[in-house]
Amino acid sequence: MKIEIAKWILIFFGIFMIFIGFVMLINPNKARSTLRKAGSTNFINYAEITLRMIPAIALILYAEFSKFPAAFTVFGWIMLLTSLILYFVPPRVHHKFSMKSADILKPIYFQLISPFAFLFGGLIIYNTL
Repeated sequence: MKIEIAKWILIFFGIFMIFIGFVMLINPNKARSTLRKAGSTNFINYAEITLRMIPAIALILYAEFSKFPAAFTVFGWIMLLTSLILYFVPPRVHHKFSMKSADILKPIYFQLISPFAFLFGGLIIYNTL
């Protein structure tokens, strides 16, 4: 049962990444303003980190059933460990980093990296099915 749930979480995660790719391509200013909000409040900070852990755990749980188990395992653990580290980073530091990143990433850069979101989301779905 938990494997089936992990599978569906990963499929929805892949769809979400493709959706994010479209947002970055079509409305890069929206993507940039969303990045600026990371860590802006305690709720946003910890909700963002917690939500990030869900597909990370799903990647780890589903790894042996995927087409590339090692990739799912490694990527899942990287996502999970970086999320756990972010729990101990003060939200103001996280927010300051996201603001600085948003300043560096001009809207055209979001459009240029959007194909990677499409590719990443597609690979997650492909390797899950």
